[in-house]
Amino acid sequence: MEIKMEKEPITVSGLNSLKSELENLKNVQRPKIVEAIAEARSHGDLKENAEYHAAKEQQALIESRVIAIDDLIARANVIDVTKIENNGKVIFGSTVKVQDLKNSKQISYRLVGQDEADIKKNLIFFKSPIGKALIGKDKGDMISASTPSGERSFKILDVQYI
Repeated sequence: MEIKMEKEPITVSGLNSLKSELENLKNVQRPKIVEAIAEARSHGDLKENAEYHAAKEQQALIESRVIAIDDLIARANVIDVTKIENNGKVIFGSTVKVQDLKNSKQISYRLVGQDEADIKKNLIFFKSPIGKALIGKDKGDMISASTPSGERSFKILDVQYI
């Protein structure tokens, strides 16, 4: 039985931020926690040593994040939209300026992979309700999406590959 690893689309900036997080975990966080464990160990009885247990827990979190990032990087399908001809279609990695039809507010969203998504930075997962509604549409199209806060409708004002 063959296990097929599914490729995860990721933007160039998303891959770079994963790589720098991995670098930090391996070269800064990991050595610090090893030192903290050694320090806590030197305090004697490990059964009632809260610092030791906290440090071991932190170490486990760091190691599991390192494994997760290594896996993401291994499965990364890097999509550089700046190298794709812009035909006005909404694709993974594109930045889409929309107008909310309810309140006329204009918002720009960038469609990204799951690990990059951050609504505070208007980076939305391409498989989220709004992301799915936008993918494949063109500048000028109207879309609507069922979100946790209810049905939302937008007009696509602009599509950029930046």
